[in-house]
Amino acid sequence: MTAAAWIGVTGWLARDELLAAQNDLNALRESLAAAAAKDSRPAAVAGSPAESAQERLLRSAAGHAERAHDLTSGPAWYTVAQLPFVGEPFRTVRGIARASDGLAGDVLPPLVGALPRLKAGAQAGGMSRVLTELEGQATAFARAGRIAADVRDDTHRLPGSTWLPAADRARAQLAQQLDRLVPQTEDAAFAARTVPPLLGAHGPRRYILVFQNTAEARGTGGLPGAFAVLRADRGRLAFERFGNDTDMDGVRADVQLGAEFTARYGNNAPGRLFVNSNLSPHFPYAARLWKAYGEKLTGQRLDGAIATDPAALGLLLRATGPVETGDGTTITADNAVDLTQRTSYVKYSDFAQRKAFFIEAARAAAMRLMTAVDDPHLLPGLLSALHDVQREGRVQMWSAHPQEQRLLAAEPLGGVLPDTPGPFAGLVVNNAAGSKLDYYLDRSLVWEPGACTDAGRSVTATVKFTSRAPVSDLPGYVTTRADAPPYVTRPGDNRLLVSYYAGSGASLTRATLDGRPVTLIPGVERGHPTYMLDLELPRQTSRTLVLHLIEPEADSAPTVLRQALVTPLRTTVKPARPCGG
Repeated sequence: MTAAAWIGVTGWLARDELLAAQNDLNALRESLAAAAAKDSRPAAVAGSPAESAQERLLRSAAGHAERAHDLTSGPAWYTVAQLPFVGEPFRTVRGIARASDGLAGDVLPPLVGALPRLKAGAQAGGMSRVLTELEGQATAFARAGRIAADVRDDTHRLPGSTWLPAADRARAQLAQQLDRLVPQTEDAAFAARTVPPLLGAHGPRRYILVFQNTAEARGTGGLPGAFAVLRADRGRLAFERFGNDTDMDGVRADVQLGAEFTARYGNNAPGRLFVNSNLSPHFPYAARLWKAYGEKLTGQRLDGAIATDPAALGLLLRATGPVETGDGTTITADNAVDLTQRTSYVKYSDFAQRKAFFIEAARAAAMRLMTAVDDPHLLPGLLSALHDVQREGRVQMWSAHPQEQRLLAAEPLGGVLPDTPGPFAGLVVNNAAGSKLDYYLDRSLVWEPGACTDAGRSVTATVKFTSRAPVSDLPGYVTTRADAPPYVTRPGDNRLLVSYYAGSGASLTRATLDGRPVTLIPGVERGHPTYMLDLELPRQTSRTLVLHLIEPEADSAPTVLRQALVTPLRTTVKPARPCGG
């Protein structure tokens, strides 16, 4: 009875402490959000009331969480938590207290403490000072990220369906918060290690920045159209040159990307035709070619390559506000995609005028972003938008400096086609018509695991393509058929080179197109079996490709490659039933 009474009393006290900690953390989050929203006031500096309030809230939350952990860490709690069934909610509460202690005591302090220093640096010395402060936090951010990941994993391992609903709800709430927090801490750690050198903290850098036109699909997103040479020096960004793809006519990029790349893409002359330089979804291939193209054209040494697209510009302009081009056209977050991928082809029938507009639009948007980088009031919103952009795969970066590239390659920002084993589903489209009809392209992928076999598990991948191209009123440049097919087509009919990437060791047993057997062209890229189809897609129609595969490892959900086009890929992944019995 004494032990039961002790558990009851300490449990009630621990509950109060955890609620108090949660209230403090909620107040801290509101305080930070309010501070970020006050863009008309100077940033907080060390010793200011705003900073002191945030530090007090965090210190209070850490104290409450530590006391809750202490209350649930004694021998009585340990013993009852080991009991089958009866002990499950006690194990959950004990784990929540331990996780809260780690969160408030080890994860949040370096992140919250860095904010006033970064904002003060922006006020005092601009981006150069911010980079110095950020680089100084790299070790602390990395440690916070590791602890946050461990706390999240421990929380997910706690019992979640016990006889005490209150414990289950508390665990679910904490797990949800940690699922949001861990990627943010990892992004902060990654930024502290990579952003300062990439932005020239240790010496000037130059990059070729390519704007991809997703109305004409390519492996990394869209056709490489307008480009710029970007200079970064101690956080100060400047554009030294703007151009478009026709400037690369006659330029050769002498880059050896291996026999596998040559066998798969060599016939398309990626080193001689700039517009064919990014057929592969593996961004480092395109980046190395772009670097070589840029160096040949400018005579300057380049430190890497960056890709972006109109959807990314739209997201960034939502943080910075609209921009106006030289001819009075206003580019906003809402019209950036439509203006550059559809309307411009109607407005500018002349090829040279249209190319000039693309360069001017890229220049205007880029310059607006440059001013936002130097504005400490806009910078937080811009960084948040950049986070969304890179998570959607709409900005990719490659560095010629090996240590930096190793870090980039491990993140979505690197645009790497992974070569690790495991289930995989990749749908990649390259426009084969030379048209701009992919603005009207919808794609969906359903990945469904089936029965287990001696060779692995059967998998059915169902891919559907739909053309929304109107039957009339499209400019000839949009509907052009540069491929000159030997069969009759109508304006708005499209042609796609479709590639499906399976998991390492997978094999195709059969495939159908619109219910009829079809032969796919097999290949391999970075360890992935690939299956390609030359697909004619008439306007206002849908076509369905079904692949039946054997995947050696398909008991878990696949890694899905999401090619960023105008309309996002709709993906459905169905769960697998356990093999054996």
